[in-house]
Amino acid sequence: MTEKSKVLRMDNIGIVVESLDEVISFFTELGLKLEGRAIVEGEWAGRVTGLGDQNVEVAMMVTPDNHSRIELSRFFTPPVIADHRNAPVNALGYLRAMFTVSDIDELVERLKKLGAQLVGDVVQYENSYRLCYIRGPEGILIGLAEELKN
Repeated sequence: MTEKSKVLRMDNIGIVVESLDEVISFFTELGLKLEGRAIVEGEWAGRVTGLGDQNVEVAMMVTPDNHSRIELSRFFTPPVIADHRNAPVNALGYLRAMFTVSDIDELVERLKKLGAQLVGDVVQYENSYRLCYIRGPEGILIGLAEELKN
């Protein structure tokens, strides 16, 4: 009897952007590091995405624990056809990534200097977490959670 195939891990979340440099700077300030940057092009790549012949610059950002990644993509061809950057938190589909941070207030202030905006307020959930959503460059929505020590 053969074992059913199953997910082994999640490799990354992808975000399409217009300015890789600006978004890389934002995620670097957040604490991720640039793992690599490359041009992906040609018919083979389009067979995976269903977009045909494509030309895209990709940057991979990795979390400090090396377990999670965000793949940032800037498409040259084909052109981007939809823009969900200003979708509210209750919009259907993928919306945000959540990061656990050590000092939410200090980090929010640093990210504001890069143009990030607090979506609502920093709130406390019971005696467990302080939480907030911020919008970074290009309207990217990020959740921040600071675990409270009891």
